[in-house]
Amino acid sequence: MNISIITVGKLKEKYLKLGIAEYTKRLSAYAKVQEIEVADEKAPEHLSEADMILVKQKEGERILAKISPDTHVIALAINAKQRTSEEFARELDQLATYGKSKIAFVIGGSLGLSEDVMKRANDTISFSKMTFPHQVMKLVLCEQIYRAYRINRNEPYHK
Repeated sequence: MNISIITVGKLKEKYLKLGIAEYTKRLSAYAKVQEIEVADEKAPEHLSEADMILVKQKEGERILAKISPDTHVIALAINAKQRTSEEFARELDQLATYGKSKIAFVIGGSLGLSEDVMKRANDTISFSKMTFPHQVMKLVLCEQIYRAYRINRNEPYHK
């Protein structure tokens, strides 16, 4: 399986980079993982509603440019359905079973994802009702994808 993790903004924090690198290394035994970062749109601290939509649209265009038509897109969204790790694992396994060899997980910037990206998404997922920095969510996502592969192969996770 080919998994892309598309995020808005550049990851700067070393401790997050190390964690993500560890999980993508572990995942390489199961899938090809590609990290794609698109530039975030520079914006002032206080934005009008119209400006927020414009920022998300510009970031959304950059995201959509990285997604091929045959890719199954899963957008991370706070108001989406939450799943257990086992449910998430089962869904990834079903995607592979039904021939979805390309999956892209999309994590928006600080304002979220544009309407166009949400329309392109085949599915959405929420990891919590809480708000987290998108850089932290990238680490959590990598860990959960790795956990899903371990679950699907009946391999132990914790020693």
